[in-house]
Amino acid sequence: MNPTSSSGATHSPTVLDIAELTADPDLEVRFTESAHQILADLVDAGAALGWVEPPSRTEVAKLLGHLVAAVQAGDAALRVAYLDRRLVGFGYWLRYARPTHRPHADLEKIAVDAAFHGRGVGRALTSALIADARKAGIEVLTLDARGDNANALHLYRSLGFTEYGRLPDFVAVGEHRYDKLFYMLDFRQRS
Repeated sequence: MNPTSSSGATHSPTVLDIAELTADPDLEVRFTESAHQILADLVDAGAALGWVEPPSRTEVAKLLGHLVAAVQAGDAALRVAYLDRRLVGFGYWLRYARPTHRPHADLEKIAVDAAFHGRGVGRALTSALIADARKAGIEVLTLDARGDNANALHLYRSLGFTEYGRLPDFVAVGEHRYDKLFYMLDFRQRS
């Protein structure tokens, strides 16, 4: 794996799966700290990632450990994006745990370093995760998003996700209230 071009600069992200990430000891050892920094900075800036306060490093390490175990069990996919050997984003989906929902997965999180928004990182990660879901036999990939996250919602719609529900004023961040939107990508209709 070489996330840099021969000129030393990469203009589009290199997206790796967990096996490719762990094959590079230098990237692997820095992954948790880099992922924590991205999440903490985004949440601190008000990003809609499920936390009101930035998560601790321990919380992120626990989340990533859970994800790696789920990937190894075939119940998840984790993708990471690098530009010039710098982690600039990551995302994952998890298979639903209930036996009646096992053919389906939830796209839990796409987190992109704010300095790299608008450079195709989110699209590259989401596209790779969609491909992973298809390969894993997922029938329906779902996600939820805060209603004011216009850029993410535009991205998801452009990749074929459709809205299937909305909870008005459901997300509370201090005094602010936001709709919670539910989207799905139904692979059963796209054979």
